[in-house]
Amino acid sequence: MDTTKKVFVLTGAGISAESGIRTFRDSNGLWEEHHVEDVASPEGWQRDRELVWRFYSERRKQVLQCQPNPAHTALAVLEEALGDKLFLCTQNIDPMHESAGSKRVVHMHGELLKSRCEGCDRPPFYDEALYYSEKEIPQCECGNLIRPHIVWFGEMPFAMRAIKEAVRSCHLFITVGSSGAVYPAAGLVREISYRKDMGEDTRSIYVGLERPDNADLFDEVVLGKAGEVLPELLAKIP
Repeated sequence: MDTTKKVFVLTGAGISAESGIRTFRDSNGLWEEHHVEDVASPEGWQRDRELVWRFYSERRKQVLQCQPNPAHTALAVLEEALGDKLFLCTQNIDPMHESAGSKRVVHMHGELLKSRCEGCDRPPFYDEALYYSEKEIPQCECGNLIRPHIVWFGEMPFAMRAIKEAVRSCHLFITVGSSGAVYPAAGLVREISYRKDMGEDTRSIYVGLERPDNADLFDEVVLGKAGEVLPELLAKIP
C-alpha cells in the first residue's frame, strides 16, 4: 500500500462478533435481554445505577475472555506500515484492536474497560472491576459516583471533530462490519461520496457479512467474514 496516502478505517460490531463478542442489539431492540433505554441512557443510569453496572460488569467478564481475530491483526499491521497516516476509528467499546497491537485507536462510543466520574472532569481510568451491587459502586474524589466510560443514547460521541477532519483528508475510506444504521458513524461515508463527486481522488470500501444500510454510498462492497476478507484486501491495495 502507498504509505504516502491517508487511510481512514471505521470498524463496527461485525468485526468484534467474529471474536465472540455479542453484537449491540437484536431486532426487538433488546441488548442482551435488556431494554436499551434501561442500560444505555442517562435516564436509565439515574433510575437504576445498580442495574447499569451489573450489565456492564457482565460485558466486562465476557470481553476479557475474547481474543482479537485476523481482521484486528491486519489493521494493527497496517498501522505499523502507515503510522499516523492511518486513522483507526471504532464504534466498538471492546479492547480487541489494542489487544491485536493497534496503538492509535479512537473509540467514538467509549471503552468498556474504562470508568469515569458521573459529575466532574477527571479523566477516565482503566478499570476491570465488576460492580454488582449499589454499595460496590465507587465514588470519585468529588463525591459523585463512578459510571462506565460509555457513550449512551442522547450523549455526544467522542472525538467527532478529529474524526470528521480525518474523513475530509483521507484518500481511502474503509468500513468494516458496521450496519450503516447508527449515526453519526453511518454518515461519515457521505463525505467521501461528496468529495468524489467534487472530483477528488478518494475511494470507499465496505467489508462485512451483509450489505449495510448505507451500501449505495460505497464505491465497493466486499461481502464475507472480515477476518478472511480484510487481510487479503489490504494486501492487494496499491
